[in-house]
Amino acid sequence: MKLAAAAALSASLMFAQGFRPRDNGGTPPDPATMVQMKVAHLTALLTLNTAQQTQASTIFTNASTAGQTIHTNLQTNRESLAAAIKANNSESIDQLAVSMGTLQGQLTSINAKAEAAFRALLTSDQQTSYDSMPHGPGGPGPGPGGPPPQ
Repeated sequence: MKLAAAAALSASLMFAQGFRPRDNGGTPPDPATMVQMKVAHLTALLTLNTAQQTQASTIFTNASTAGQTIHTNLQTNRESLAAAIKANNSESIDQLAVSMGTLQGQLTSINAKAEAAFRALLTSDQQTSYDSMPHGPGGPGPGPGGPPPQ
């Protein structure tokens, strides 16, 4: 029992820290696969029923879709920030840092709302288990806010 709990905790921590399993080609899984992995992980930890799995997939897919443009904007922002650093452009660095903070805040909101919607579909026993899990920003598992940066 302790071994199973330790394994579950380790898996939760890896996912909460942005662990992104890669296929044999070295590319990260697509957003749909990430959602499937998250739901499978939560099903294993919380014994979700079929209806809960379907609802969770919908919740996390919607969040992923909502975050895709933000992820693209963050990638562009990071590239612009790197250029501003190389050019020693303090004004651009300040503007890009503020923009990045806003984008990160939007992702945090999307992820938190998805986690709240997911938690609401759990039974009280499942909620108790879920609440005792280690959570990173946006909850356990790979973030539902969109695809990993490319």
